[in-house]
Amino acid sequence: MSVIIIGAGPAGCEAAYRLARSGESVELIEKEAEIGGNLNNWYQLFPDRKQAADLKAKLRKNIEHPQIHLHLKSKPVAFSRQGDGTIQLTLDDGALITGKALLVASGFRTFDAHRKEEYGYGIYENVITSVELENAFINHQINTSTGHAPKRIGLIHCVGSRDEKICRLYCSKLCCVTAVKQAIELREMLPEAEILCFYMDMRMFGPGYEEMYREAQEKYNIKFVRGRLSEASEDREKRLIIKVEDTLVGKPLKMTLDLMVLMVGMEPAEGNDQLISMLNLQTAPNGFIQVSDPHSGTNCTHQKGIFVTGCSSSPMNLTDTLTDARSAAVTISEYLNS
Repeated sequence: MSVIIIGAGPAGCEAAYRLARSGESVELIEKEAEIGGNLNNWYQLFPDRKQAADLKAKLRKNIEHPQIHLHLKSKPVAFSRQGDGTIQLTLDDGALITGKALLVASGFRTFDAHRKEEYGYGIYENVITSVELENAFINHQINTSTGHAPKRIGLIHCVGSRDEKICRLYCSKLCCVTAVKQAIELREMLPEAEILCFYMDMRMFGPGYEEMYREAQEKYNIKFVRGRLSEASEDREKRLIIKVEDTLVGKPLKMTLDLMVLMVGMEPAEGNDQLISMLNLQTAPNGFIQVSDPHSGTNCTHQKGIFVTGCSSSPMNLTDTLTDARSAAVTISEYLNS
């Protein structure tokens, strides 16, 4: 009998590999046509600027383990338990999978920037998201809608995070460092451009992040402005006119940008509510899956035999996600052996 894992992003793949190496058989379920999850939208990782494709290749190689059975383009539609505690999961193709334990690694989705209408995403052609910019890096081409290289670029932090208006009070943990990384990449591709980051607070959580932030200022001449965007509009030349209050000096700013990048935060994965309902789990105050204890049970849920890992339970960076996946594998192994 197997361990069932829902989600073949970084967390799901890492946990599957660790469980397989310990001798467990794993049924790995992924709704998309390929593994990788949100990693597929990344060009370089922080803080070492490693190619995201290299990590994905490693994950792909790992799940070729003979103890791992991968189900692509598959979704769970029904859940039940047998009298002996065995978990049964029905997939949308009719397949019935049984397991001794189930791990939710459904990850996250990025915030839909259309919901912040005042920023003009979907209205003004030169407003893009950090995900779209990352894909532009993959294609090695950064242009405005008119086909010209942008001369002034603004990166707007905390779009979809720490925002009472849209009921997203939590910090997504990735926006600040992503902005720093992308600002450096923009400088390398566009050495003559003026690049500005508009932030609420710089929250550099991980090892090497603070050093990267300092390097962005001292080596790459990235300008950081403590202020929140209040309004954006567009002139006849498709340039953006933005209004920002500089909260350090207490003065309003008005300037034009050729390109504006919205640093979108994390939200619970699509279908998260249905998954919580189907598995009879609990929803955390931030909308993610509630763990049984924030200190000693971070991979456990309130349902026996059902576990959670990675960004299914809260926003995490990639390093913490992979570490949490290994922790989940150990927790599941201990549960099976007990």
